[in-house]
Order: sequence, then structure tokens, then C-alpha cells
Amino acid sequence: MTPDERDALQAEVLGERRHLVSLAFRMLGTVAEAEDAVQETYIRWYRMSEDERGAIEVPRAWLTRAASRVCLNVLASARRRHERYVGEWLPEPVPAYAFSAASSPTDPLEQVTLDDSVSTALLVVLESMTPAQRVAFVLHDVFAMPFDEIAQVVGRTPAACRQLATAARRRVQQSRSQRASRSDHDAIVRAFAAAARGGDIAGLVSVLDPDVVLRSDGGGIITAARNPILGADKVARFLLGVLRKNPRAAVLEQETPDGLGFAMWDEGRIIGVVTLDVVAGVVTDVRMMMNPYKLTLWN
Repeated sequence: MTPDERDALQAEVLGERRHLVSLAFRMLGTVAEAEDAVQETYIRWYRMSEDERGAIEVPRAWLTRAASRVCLNVLASARRRHERYVGEWLPEPVPAYAFSAASSPTDPLEQVTLDDSVSTALLVVLESMTPAQRVAFVLHDVFAMPFDEIAQVVGRTPAACRQLATAARRRVQQSRSQRASRSDHDAIVRAFAAAARGGDIAGLVSVLDPDVVLRSDGGGIITAARNPILGADKVARFLLGVLRKNPRAAVLEQETPDGLGFAMWDEGRIIGVVTLDVVAGVVTDVRMMMNPYKLTLWN
């Protein structure tokens, strides 16, 4: 390999970083874990000899398979790690700002498309899947990888991988079919906001499902509910209590990949992000991200 060929290959491989972080984020649910997985992928690449790297015809394909295998290994141990987590574990919400060619090339999620595949609601559904289902779904349905290549990642036959993706897709479609349209979602969220800001507990309860669930992730760093809050009255009182305890915080409407949500601002920084699910005209799930390590992209 000539020096020019070596430099060209180096540039091509490093240029795939954003694609790899985008893939790993959907598989793992946090930016930090995604970046760690990509770092491990590059370590595996540079452990090969120069001749071995030069023999790889499509570096992007090799890197994608390698990153997927790393993520599969991480997912296999994720449940044990989550059991040791302080309080509720939630996937990391990402901001719904527009990514453009002018964005910083060091932005780890520059290439993440702001669609349902990065919504917190979908990531929660993916968390309920087996590692193999999640990897098969992300690789096939989001990144259009053929099943014969997915089989090399998960160590199963292409037919088995197709079944994994089908089962995962069925679960995702069921979740999507229940959620309100974007316009209905945002209208309910605005009513929710008006009631919360006005301290109107009756108005807040009226837009909450009787069986609404609130989950709050503080990571043991920020005070948050250690267990889910269940029921409209308890959730409404909890939310109003949070606002009373944080009188300096401004709660502003915020676009997210889940639709309209909220950001909690304090002294020019976002200290919390709230995403919501709306089904049949009421809020069914409230997710409060308070863990500062999962809010780095917002600040």
C-alpha cells in the first residue's frame, strides 16, 4: 500500500465515525455507550495489520459489522448493569435540532436523522427486546443491511435473523399504531403545559390517562423518583411538587423526536428534559431525564 493509499484509507475509515455513532446510539440508547462502542470498533480495526486492512474492499461494511458485534456484547450485559443503576434507567433523549453540513464534525450525533428511530419512545420499546432482536431490527429496518450480513453479526442463519427482525418490527408497529398523530400529541402537551404552569391540578389530571406512568432518571446524581409514579392524581401532584421545589427553573416547550416536550432551564442550562406519549387524547407516559450525563447534547 502506497503512502497516498494509506492516507486515503485512513480518511475513509475516520469519516465513518458519525455513521457508527448513529448506529450504536440506536442499539445502546446513550451517547456515552455509543461512543465507547465506536472507540472499541476502531481499536479492532487498528489491531489488524496494514495488509489485512488493505484487503478489506468496503471499510464501511466491515466497521458496521464490527460495531454491531460490539453493541451486541454490550447489550448482553446491559440488563445486569441497569439492575445496579440507581433508580429508573431511561434511554438518553436527543435534541430535535436540524443537522446540517455546517454542523461541527465532532458532534457525535450529526448524522442521526431526526425521525422516530431516535425517539425516546422507540428506544424504550427497543429496550424490551432481546439483544439479537434489537440488533437485527436496527441493522435491517433502520440501516437496510441484508439478512445474510446480519447473520454474520448475530451468529444465526439469515432466516433466523429475518424472524428476529419481524418479531421486533411487530412490537414497534404496535407501539406506533397506538400513539397520537403529531398535531394531536402537541395539542395535548400544550394543554398539559398550561395546567402545570397554572398549578391547576384538576386540569392536569384531565389530560392524564388514569393509568399514566411517570419515570424519572436522575442516575443517583440528581434527586429523582426512584420508582415509577402511577396514576393520574399521583403523577399530577408529583409534577406540581417538582415545579414548587424548583422555583428558579423555567419550564419551556421543547421540540424532541417524540414530538413536543419540555426542557427545564436553570441559569442558562438545561437541567431536565421531559418527553411524553399521547394515546387516545391523554398522556399515558411521562419520562423525565434529570441525569446530567444524559443531557450533554442539550448543553
